[in-house]
Order: sequence, then C-alpha cells, then structure tokens
Amino acid sequence: MSGVPAPAVLVVVGAGPRATGLLERIAANAPELWDGTRALRIHLVDPHPPGPGRIWRHEQSPLLRMNSMAEDVTMFTDESSTIEGPVRPGPSLAEWAARHAGHDPRRSPHSPGLPAPAPAAPEPEDAPRARTAPAPPADPDVLADPDVLAELRTLAGSDFPTRRAQSAYLDWVFRRALAELPPSVTVEWHRATATAVTGPADGPQCVHLADRATPLTADLVVLAQGHIGSAPDARHRAHAEFARRHGLFHLPPEFSSDADLSALRPGEHVIVRGFGLAFIDLMALLTEGRGGSYRTEADGTLTYLPSGREPVLHVGSRRGVPYHSKTRYRLRGPRPPLPRHFGPDAVDALLAGARPLDLRHDVWPLMAKEIGYGHYHELFHARPGRTTLPWPDFAASYDRLDWYSDDMAALVSSAVPDPADRLDFEALDHPLDGVSFDTPEAFQEHLRDHIARDVARRENPEFSADLGAFLALLSVYGHLPRLVASGRLTARSVADDLDGWWHGFFSFLASGPPGFRLRQLLALSRAGVVRFVGAEIRIGTDEATGTFTATSPTVPGHPVHAGALIEAYLPRPSLARTEDPLLRGLYRDGALAEEVVADATRTHRSGLLAVSPADGHVVDPSLRGPHPRRIALGAPTNSRAVAAFARPRTDAPVFRQNDAVARALLRTLSALPGSPSPSPSPSPPATRPAMSQTASAIAHAPRSPGPPDPVEPADGPPGRPWADVR
Repeated sequence: MSGVPAPAVLVVVGAGPRATGLLERIAANAPELWDGTRALRIHLVDPHPPGPGRIWRHEQSPLLRMNSMAEDVTMFTDESSTIEGPVRPGPSLAEWAARHAGHDPRRSPHSPGLPAPAPAAPEPEDAPRARTAPAPPADPDVLADPDVLAELRTLAGSDFPTRRAQSAYLDWVFRRALAELPPSVTVEWHRATATAVTGPADGPQCVHLADRATPLTADLVVLAQGHIGSAPDARHRAHAEFARRHGLFHLPPEFSSDADLSALRPGEHVIVRGFGLAFIDLMALLTEGRGGSYRTEADGTLTYLPSGREPVLHVGSRRGVPYHSKTRYRLRGPRPPLPRHFGPDAVDALLAGARPLDLRHDVWPLMAKEIGYGHYHELFHARPGRTTLPWPDFAASYDRLDWYSDDMAALVSSAVPDPADRLDFEALDHPLDGVSFDTPEAFQEHLRDHIARDVARRENPEFSADLGAFLALLSVYGHLPRLVASGRLTARSVADDLDGWWHGFFSFLASGPPGFRLRQLLALSRAGVVRFVGAEIRIGTDEATGTFTATSPTVPGHPVHAGALIEAYLPRPSLARTEDPLLRGLYRDGALAEEVVADATRTHRSGLLAVSPADGHVVDPSLRGPHPRRIALGAPTNSRAVAAFARPRTDAPVFRQNDAVARALLRTLSALPGSPSPSPSPSPPATRPAMSQTASAIAHAPRSPGPPDPVEPADGPPGRPWADVR
C-alpha cells in the first residue's frame, strides 16, 4: 500500500481568545498556503474551554460585565484591516446576539457545532490519565443558562454585556473557525496544562502535559496562554506575612473572577489600592454579590439598599479617582480620517534619525496632536455653534502647529471659546494635583461631584468630541507598537514613560467602566459602603494596632486603619514569578529571555517574554537569537499588543499580528519535509466519528443509538474534526 506523508503538527498552548483568533486566521489563509496534500494536525492545550479560555470562561459571576459596548467588540477582520491575508468579516458581539435572538447560541442553525469528543490516542497501560470533566461544548448547564439566553435575546448595541455573554460569543467564534478549516486540517483539544517544551532548535518539539506520560510531538509550538498570574513580589509577601501574624486579610494582585473574598467579614474595614476595573469588579462582588441592591429614585439617582453583609471599602490610587466612564453615544459628525499626525509616515520619520528616542519628549507630542485632531474634528462637525472658525481654516492651522506650542494654545483658545470643549491632557491625567481637604467628608463630597460630572458628560451626546478623541487614541495605540519594537526608545523612557505612564494613562482614558457602575459607586459612597482615600495613596502597617494603614496628601493628617488590604489591579508580568509552569521552567532553564532594555544610564527589566518583533519567535538565549520552532503571542510578550479582540473598523494590531503569524506558520509547516507513514488501516465501526475523519464525513455521519461513554457528553452537534483528548 502506498505511503502518505506524516501530518504536520502544530501545538498551540492556550485555547482562549488569542488562540481562537490565530485559528481563524489559519482557516482564512489555508486555501492559499496549505494545498491539502499533507494533513495538518493542530493540538490546543488548555485546562479551560476553547474560545473563552480562563478569563472569559462561563463559570464566573453574572455580575461581572465587559467595559465595552456590545457593538464595539469583534473577533473578525473588516475593511479597515491592513493584512496580507484575506479579510473575512464576521459579526460583532451585538450583531451576533441579534442574529441569534431567541435561539440557543450554541445550537443556532448559523452556528457551527462540534462532534462528540473522540477517544484519545492510546497510551501505555501505566500512563496516568488526565483528570478532566466532560468537555464543555455539550455541557447542559452552559447550553441551558436562562440568564445568558435572555440577555442575548435583548442585547442592544449600546449595552455593556456580561462576561458570560462574551463567553458564549467566543465559543461561537471558535466553532466558526473550526468549521472554516479545510478537510485536511484537524483540531484536538487537550484539557490539560502544558508543563514544559523540549527539543532541538532544528528538530521536533515535545510539549509535556500534566497528568500525561507521553508528550505531544510538534513541528512548531505557539505559546498563547493569555493573561497569567504571578506569585506575590517581596512587597506583597511582606504584607501577607504581616496579615498572617495579626490575623488580617490580604489579597495580592489577582484576577477578580478568581479572587476568594469569603473571609471578609460584614462591616470590616478594607483598604483597596487601585481604582480601575479590578476595583469595579470587586465592588460589585462585595455589594450586589452579597445581597445588596439598588433603587432608582424619581430624579434618576440610585440609592443602595444594603444587605448588612458588606464590608466598608476605603479606596485610593495614584490619581485618586476612578477611570473615566465609557461613552454611550455615537459620533454625530463624520468619522475622523485617521491616522493624520501619528501613523506610518510619522513613525517612519521618527525612525529615520539615529539618536535614541524619548517617548514623552519626541513621540507624545505627535500622539497628543493625533488625539486632539480626533477630538476637534468631531467638535467642529457635530457642534459648529460652539466654535468660531470653519473647520477647514482651523484644520489648516492645526496641521502646521506643534501640540505644545504657544500658537497652538492661542488657536484653540480663539476657535473653541468654552474651556469644557478643549482637550487638556495634563488636567485629565492629574485631576487632584494641588488639591487638599481638611476633612475626609469634604473630599467625599468633592469626588462624588467629580464622578457625577464625568458620568453626565460621557452619556451626553453634546460632548461627542470625547468619542472622537477616543477613536484617535485607539489609532495611536495601534501604531505605537512598531516604534516600540524598533528598540529606539531609551531604557528610562521604556520604564517610566511606556510601561510606567502611557499604559496607565491609556487605560484611565479608554478602559473605564460603564456609566451605570459609576452611578452605583456614587450610591455606595452616599451609603457609606465606599470611602474615598485620595491620590498618591501610601500603604503602611501599624504593629501597635495590628492594622494596615492608608494615607494620602489629598486629606493630610487623616490615616485610615483597616484589618484587610486588597491590591485591586492585575498581577504585573514576571517570568521569574509567573504561575505558568511552562514559562517558569523555560525561563529557569535559560530557554527564553525576559525583555531587558539597557543603555548607558538605565537598565529596565520589564518582566515580559522577549520575542522577535517581526514574527513573534521566542528569543532563546542559548541560541543567541530567535528559536525557529517556538512562537509566543499576546499578554506575556513584549509585543505589548495584549488585546485579543477589538473595536470594529480600527485596523486593530491583534488582527494584523494574528494574520502575519498564521501565514508564517503555514508557510513554515508547508516547507518542512514530511516523512512518509503507512496508510491507515480501515477502522472498525465506531459509536462516534473518529477524530481523523474529514469535515464532510462527520457532518453526514448518523448518530449511533448506542449509549455514550459515561465520561463523555451524551450528545453533540455535527461539525469539524475535533477531539477532547483526556
């Protein structure tokens, strides 16, 4: 019998949104780059469900919501995407929910399904088996969740969905990607944790899994684990030890959906450091999550009705104020033509010189001018009555002036009479600078007024210029990675400006909570459940009283004492302390490198995994360069393009990177020699489709009336070649 080439094998560690996006791009590019004469087997390794992964899994509180409107979330390329591969449009979360209104999202006729999991490949008799539950694609609790189904039926584009709704969307995107793979490509999901990768640079790689004796052998390995926790650093360990000695509660940086808050007692005073999305999540879990509720008054304000089980949260941060509320309106004028002042040409010009670059001095003025252009473009087109010049005249002067020049300030002051319509980054960045209060109560009133004004502005279309600025901010974010990847920023600027300031400032402006969350915060403040500490918060310990302390120059002389401390922000990246055993082991063995930016004046260790900027190949110190068979994507890497999904029509960096990596993977796998293997013998009749069958065969295979294996789902819709390998 003639031989057939052995299949090419790709192992992707991680099966969440980033891996799903990569799979979608593999499916899109396969018709051009994979001729199908050789099979391609893709192994996904993740203990969490493929599609949602860990962060977006269904099994989290229904109180937790996205901070994006449903119409602003997509996993698909569109007409704005500047990619080499084909654009394959798909629905946003809102469009998908509308399309499937009234139907089970996982059983819609439009939604590709999955076959029942096939048995795992045989292993030696003494090999340990992975201890896993039945695969989630047919989990009846997920399929029948009445709350998610009800939400999807009524979800509007301007609604902020629950994370469970996003989980259902990501599950569907994953299934669609599977359905679009050619018949020669099969996918297997291993519900396990990858613990190590071994193998020579010029040969096959072995991916070792927990609770499995034999590793997966791969031609190429992609690391796409997504957001990963880290063990506490020295400061947090010291606080944990103080808490242990005095019987206190301490929560280091943690993902909100994973945090165990059960030890916090009713009425207990808790210091919370961090005023971003992690705080908003914790606020919801510790109030509504403990039985509290809100009543809407006649004037539209909320009153909190406590359950009596809530702790008292004393919250502060560097700025001392919550992130800006998300807007709920759309542009009133035409979409600003972006990029204008910070795009490919501007980056080329910056890189044309030879000297090192400083982000705040050399780059930020161009970024600020771009954001300002988006702001004023919308203001002049949507609210011309609030300006004194025709837009063409203003734009002509604006284009030739530097952002921080006196002439620019004069132009804006003359053309935009109301200061509330002008864009002042310094005032936005430091809202409490130079402000102090004699009493905590005076500060509570001040910050409540600040929050109320912010919510009102972000929900009033009269101020749609803020949305124009937001769109320009996204454009800037998309063009910055190429400059960062050039290595031209000084070590000090990477440490202080890029990692220390820019990402926080971007999140403060662009990644805030929905307005209803800040209205809830106001109600909790009036009820005394939340207390505001101030800016530049300092955390200390008091051995005499056995309490944590918090102080702020905003309210000098009024320290807060508490029996609990929560660090309400995500764990900072650290290869040395990462919770991921695979990355930790590779780092320990010198097989991957932390990004280190050094020059004559500074050395900055970012904690991020160093990858080749062109193609994402892992930098291997033992090879003095990129590893040819290992690639890494997403949050743990120094590409700093961490978002796995994006706003439609923004030419999102994640889609560009996914497309480039998918094409490189297919080209490399196609070029690798395939050693012939014996043709498979005919398989005996089975009670379920075998994982090696093609899509068309599985789609038309009748279900067996025989009983299913007790450890596998009882039913499963037909679809792509698929296996849940336990």
